[in-house]
Amino acid sequence: MAEDSQVDVRLTQEALKESNIRTNLSVASDGHEAMAFLHKQDNFADAPTPDVILLDLNMPRMSGREVLVEMQQHEDLKVVPVVVLTNCGEDSDVLDTYSLCANSYIRKPDDINDFFAVIRSIENYWLQTVTLPKVA
Repeated sequence: MAEDSQVDVRLTQEALKESNIRTNLSVASDGHEAMAFLHKQDNFADAPTPDVILLDLNMPRMSGREVLVEMQQHEDLKVVPVVVLTNCGEDSDVLDTYSLCANSYIRKPDDINDFFAVIRSIENYWLQTVTLPKVA
């Protein structure tokens, strides 16, 4: 998860705890840290390649859009599914992120119960329903 809001990180962690699906959530607090994680640089030398990425668009130092652009420049990263989970809601944001190869675009609900339901639906779909690529 690449997310600068600690509240949203905590809510996501709580929603995942309620699930029967075993997950290992790693968190990057901005786009720069997300790319270091994905490239296994600095403190992330032993980081696993994620099965799916939850990506906020508005982050400090490097935006979610910039993360998507950089991921597309690396064969090993462009196959990792990306779910944009953001407060941005403009039609242009949706179009831009899909054109940058995001796999899903979800607006964060304001209601906590709706937020939990969204996280559960992401988890069910991406970790139980679809067949994900094997990435080293």
